Amino acid sequence: MLAVPAALAQCPVKLMCTAPNRAGGANPAVLVAARKAGVEQIFKVGGAQAIAAMAYGSETIAKCDKVFGPGNAYVTAAKILAAQDAAGAALDLPAGVTEVMVIADDEARPEFVAADLLAQAEHSPDAQAILVTTQPAFAAAVFAEVQRQRALLSRATILAESVEAMRLIVVDSLQTAFEIANAYAPEHLILEIREARSWLPYISTAGAVFLGHWSPETLGDYCSGPNHTLPTYGYARAYSGLALEDFQRRITVQELTPSGLKELGPTATILAGLEGLDAHAAAVSIRLEALR
Repeated sequence: MLAVPAALAQCPVKLMCTAPNRAGGANPAVLVAARKAGVEQIFKVGGAQAIAAMAYGSETIAKCDKVFGPGNAYVTAAKILAAQDAAGAALDLPAGVTEVMVIADDEARPEFVAADLLAQAEHSPDAQAILVTTQPAFAAAVFAEVQRQRALLSRATILAESVEAMRLIVVDSLQTAFEIANAYAPEHLILEIREARSWLPYISTAGAVFLGHWSPETLGDYCSGPNHTLPTYGYARAYSGLALEDFQRRITVQELTPSGLKELGPTATILAGLEGLDAHAAAVSIRLEALR
């Protein structure tokens, strides 16, 4: 998710931190994927300390200009703090504890929706999973499915906490459901409703949207195409998901000819005068005098 756009943007330096396992080793699959994606340097360190090392530099890890990637609440807090420090590093976006909201109508299948909620709930105890539906009976059916399916899953300890915080909300209309979604600004928004695509104009804040009954969020995690580093905590109101341009800088260039300066110069001196910036105006007028 991060190395591919970095490579496309031709970033000259790419280093990665990955949390070690209990034995002190790194996940072999992660290492292979990183090498194939063109990562030159890999360090076995995770959490807020990895953010600090990349933002400020250490004896072994070079200081970076910008830090990318999702993480837990501590990682997100560390990225925000480092970005606020002139000596630190910029951040891509606040991408922390995962969250999903499913909007469902009477055409949805309870087993599908329950599976989608549990797929996010298994990430961590503080993961958020929310269903908004117009059908009270459907909400009850989803609740029953969540209890049935969670008993079959391996992350029982995590699910015991995250499912406790799961919310199933019944509303009077789909319009109200979308008002709630826009206020919540979910990282993942799944629309398991009839003619799902026709409801896209109603969405103003979401990290990523999954349309219809056959678009599980898991595909977005791994292989459906768009980058899956997404804003959480309601930051979708101000941030978009990660994209190629996040690895690039835009630099504007201006050059005026003498005739161009004669044409635009008076406008600049008037505006500078309105702001009370005499030196700004003088930088133009001195040149206009030289052209007479």
